[in-house]
Amino acid sequence: MKALSDILKSKNIKADRRNVYEHQAYGNRLAEDLGDEKHRSLYIKLAKEEDRNLLDQVREFVMRSENATTKGRLFMWKLTELRKLKKEGQDESN
Repeated sequence: MKALSDILKSKNIKADRRNVYEHQAYGNRLAEDLGDEKHRSLYIKLAKEEDRNLLDQVREFVMRSENATTKGRLFMWKLTELRKLKKEGQDESN
């Protein structure tokens, strides 16, 4: 059995230096999925501060949408909508 480092060397896979922390890796992957590398730092900040399940729900919604021209804009809209629903649910329980 080969070591993982040997496999990576044989495939010429290089580590991305931007992904020092897990939230950076998630934010970078999110920006690439949405085709919005221009706002990469926004997605990293969201990955660090927001609930990951909420971000995954929004990401899945955007990826399923076929008519989205700007996926980044749709992502932010849906995130805002889910935040409102979550806040309303918390307000009703108090």
